[in-house]
Amino acid sequence: MSVIKDCGGHKGCECEKEKVHRRLCWALVALVLLTLFIVLVVWLALRPHKPRFYLQDLSVLCLNVTPPASAYLFTTMQATVSARNDNGRVGVYYDKVDVYAQYKDVAITVPTRLPVEYQGHYDQSVWSPFLQSLDHVVLPPNLAVALAQDETAGYVLVDIRLDGWVRWKVGTWISGHYHLRVNCPALLTVNGGKGSYGVNYGGGDGYFRFQQAAACAVDV
Repeated sequence: MSVIKDCGGHKGCECEKEKVHRRLCWALVALVLLTLFIVLVVWLALRPHKPRFYLQDLSVLCLNVTPPASAYLFTTMQATVSARNDNGRVGVYYDKVDVYAQYKDVAITVPTRLPVEYQGHYDQSVWSPFLQSLDHVVLPPNLAVALAQDETAGYVLVDIRLDGWVRWKVGTWISGHYHLRVNCPALLTVNGGKGSYGVNYGGGDGYFRFQQAAACAVDV
């Protein structure tokens, strides 16, 4: 004699399905929360600190503009910039990083590309690129006048900028690209702070002197 088990009818079967679906949903939610928790722990443990940049020196070989006759700027300078990776578990790839000089937010040299470089844990790199205007820099008339006035007064403030892309490396994993922006202010004395007395000689050995090495503002 066979026994037929009653599952409670159609409504009872639907109830069982709802319980199964509910359990699957809770399991999925728990899995997502666990994954997010693991990602958070890993990020807090390994989150990369921004590299630290320092402008160590700026040698100005020539900086010449003669308004109002001409707004063409002729300059050649060499910047010495260092970068330190303060991460103990994260390496840094420097990709396509350009260096150039600015005066009052206007570029006064063409970009110079730094070589691609990998920086290991607690490692430090030093670059000394030459920055030149070549024949491509024409200042707005008001900036040409302002630069000549600053030289006459004996002090010129320029900014050394780095703009490019970095990647983080943790073990064998390498991240995507992050935009790197660095600004290094540089105060130059002109003729020992005496200025050019209205005559722009354009430079020479010791005519422009970099005052003090300083930390740079870094944004990634």
